[in-house]
Amino acid sequence: MHSPQKPKHFSVWDGVVVRLDHANWYEVESYIRKCPGIFLPTGSIEQHGPMGLIGTDSFCAQDIADTAAEKLDILSAPAVCYSPSPFNMSFPGTISVSIESFIEVVAEIALSLKKHGFKLIYIVNAHGANLEPLFSIKKKIKGISFHVRSWWDFEEVNLLRQKFYGEWEGMHATPSEIAITQVNHRKITSNIASIKPRKLTLEYIAAHSGDRHGTPNEHRASFPDGRVGSHSALATPEKGKLILETAAKAISRDFLKKIELLKNNIV
Repeated sequence: MHSPQKPKHFSVWDGVVVRLDHANWYEVESYIRKCPGIFLPTGSIEQHGPMGLIGTDSFCAQDIADTAAEKLDILSAPAVCYSPSPFNMSFPGTISVSIESFIEVVAEIALSLKKHGFKLIYIVNAHGANLEPLFSIKKKIKGISFHVRSWWDFEEVNLLRQKFYGEWEGMHATPSEIAITQVNHRKITSNIASIKPRKLTLEYIAAHSGDRHGTPNEHRASFPDGRVGSHSALATPEKGKLILETAAKAISRDFLKKIELLKNNIV
């Protein structure tokens, strides 16, 4: 009889699997006694242009968090996929929840983890519209370190994005995020995506950062194929692997710094 294959991203840390949902409660109890931190990825379920998967943000957050967790042999929770994406609701497949619902769910997840003894919840974010709600949770949750970082926050990651894609990175359905998904997930080719999108001005980028893209109808009228200044067809899994690994290493280092602060009672 053949032994079952280990699930993807399965690893062992002193008897504890890397993914929280792949562990049993005995393993989690043992883990908390040795490490008080956990990764919590946050993404979205929304359109990402003609060659981007609907789950692009969630896949990016989960894959980067899991890769970082493997490097450190720590726990990574399942991604919070459902989040505010109202501007993309004119594109089929997008699922958007209210900001209030998103805040309530993530806050209750954090409180559950706190109750079990976790002291550091490290958010690995991949959706711009999540940031304001997440920072509002950070202000409300007491007695626990609730740390929020997006995978693109790190200088070494942005140097790669600039090197690979320059001005064609754009703002949505970016070649970097699609390249990350191509490492472990389905790759789509598209004749539409091979056409260069409308290039964004610096003024537009400044005015619309944080996914401030107007109403669903306005957004689709402005960007009918779903790309916002992003030349998705430049994405390759080879570049995606480099971006994923670089982001995971940066997040790993940052996590260790936060754990050290906790040890010194600086939160």
